Amino acid sequence: MSLVADNSGRRQDRILFAALCVVIGLLSLMPLARLLFEAFAPGGVPSFKALTATLDSANTWTATLHSLETAIGGTVIAVILGGVVALVVALTDMRGRNAFVLCFVLPLMIAPQVTALAWLQVVGPASPLLKLLGLAPPIGARNPLYSREGIILLLGIQYAPLVFLTLRAGLRSLPRELTEAARAAGAGRFFILRTIILPLMTPGLVAGTALAFVSSVGNFGIPAFLGIPGRYVVLPTLIYQRLSGLGPSVLSEVAVLSMLIGVIAMAGILLQDVMVRRRDFRITTTSIAARPFTLGRWRLPVEAALWGIALVVLVLPMVGLFLTSLVPAFGVPLNATTATLANYAFVLFEHAAAKRAFVNSFSLSAVAALVIMLLSVPLGYFLVWRRSPILRALNVIVELPYALPGVVLAIAAILIFLKPLPVLGVSLYGTVWIILFAYLARFLVLGLRPAMSGYHQVDRALEEAAQVAGAGLVYRLSTVIFPLVAPAATAGALLVFLTAFNELTVSALLWSSGSETLGVIVFSFEQAGDSNYAAAVAVLTVLVTLALMLATLVFAKRIPPGVLPWRD
Repeated sequence: MSLVADNSGRRQDRILFAALCVVIGLLSLMPLARLLFEAFAPGGVPSFKALTATLDSANTWTATLHSLETAIGGTVIAVILGGVVALVVALTDMRGRNAFVLCFVLPLMIAPQVTALAWLQVVGPASPLLKLLGLAPPIGARNPLYSREGIILLLGIQYAPLVFLTLRAGLRSLPRELTEAARAAGAGRFFILRTIILPLMTPGLVAGTALAFVSSVGNFGIPAFLGIPGRYVVLPTLIYQRLSGLGPSVLSEVAVLSMLIGVIAMAGILLQDVMVRRRDFRITTTSIAARPFTLGRWRLPVEAALWGIALVVLVLPMVGLFLTSLVPAFGVPLNATTATLANYAFVLFEHAAAKRAFVNSFSLSAVAALVIMLLSVPLGYFLVWRRSPILRALNVIVELPYALPGVVLAIAAILIFLKPLPVLGVSLYGTVWIILFAYLARFLVLGLRPAMSGYHQVDRALEEAAQVAGAGLVYRLSTVIFPLVAPAATAGALLVFLTAFNELTVSALLWSSGSETLGVIVFSFEQAGDSNYAAAVAVLTVLVTLALMLATLVFAKRIPPGVLPWRD
């Protein structure tokens, strides 16, 4: 290869890497910097007025206490439920593992507001399911989920799959030698679990706990559906109420509230790091996966218990949601005479905002997924196949918008785009483009991680051969590398699409007339008392999610293990 070609190739590398750094800076660093600037220097003048006023408010600390209560309570339920299920699924010889994992993980892929709406339709006085069974409380009775305990319960159900996934990933790499040696020495399964498996799984368990806590702190859908009617306000709903009631005039105040959420979330992440660093959990040997424990005569009861859990956390609320979508009005009993598909016809063909929401959600999710896939392939190339301190820092920076609650990013996006862009004179505030920006920033890491897994599975020999032959980086990426990592990158794009398609936390603060998303429409219908319309939209989103998840199983064998969370 000539010196000229070599210099040209290095120049391509530098230009592409610099462009990626600029994009990451705009998506990850600029929102956080703008948020800090607004909190401490509103209008460009250094001031602590907004900070002190917000922290002096009793409402702030009430909402903070409520956020901590629900996040800690929900995390405890998620850890117990997700941890027990992960141990049984990963360590035993249960049957139908793939089908069960799909059913258990599905609630994580369903939007929190849909989960909340579904459960409200199961236990409320107007529940068609309870009316069919003759168990419905009288109309006017208070729904028990409109409470702190209701929020905690649903947060635990929503994020138990997060704990399950992180713990199962560690259990898959459990060395067979350790468990086999303990078995040979006569140790029982519970002794092995207590003395070998659980200590080695501490990092995965702590990571899952931190993820569940951070997700619970930033969750908007469940506290909005259950807390606002029950007058139980947490920080995300306080921000929503302040911003929707007073508009941009309270941006400095909500910036401080967003920072408070971020501080709580980061405290959870730092606590995770401290707990893991206290001991060395590294394994000095590798082997094939550990031999599963045989359930023997307990197999049928254990499998029945697991499928009972799936029935309660998935099937029961979805049945309640579907039955609600068939009734013509609130409180009407469901029978052969009253059952109707008119709600679906209304949201699909008659309601203008709902029709726009379907188009907006599909378009925004598809564009975000495509752009993130195109960014993930070259970014993954540098992060996996190149090594430098800058790249390690870049890897952390990419994760920031996803690690912090979505409401923090939404407020930052408002602050960035409230005024017209410099030079261009174009304002993105109040348009779908501000939502797209937030989706790209928040979900980039979801598309990047599967692409990086694909790079770890690829032999670099073909790419190196193309480089020796004089092919530049852009040419190698498009003709050699992308075909090799395409299955993993496509799976990452699908994860982005599914997550963005059902999203509410970000779009609830960024939408305006004409830029509604499906999450916003479900929330709006429920707030207006049109639960049957909200249920119809929610059922359609669940069907789309389930269809796409099942479609991925066709090419699942070409995707690196662990990329698709719903496949064992």
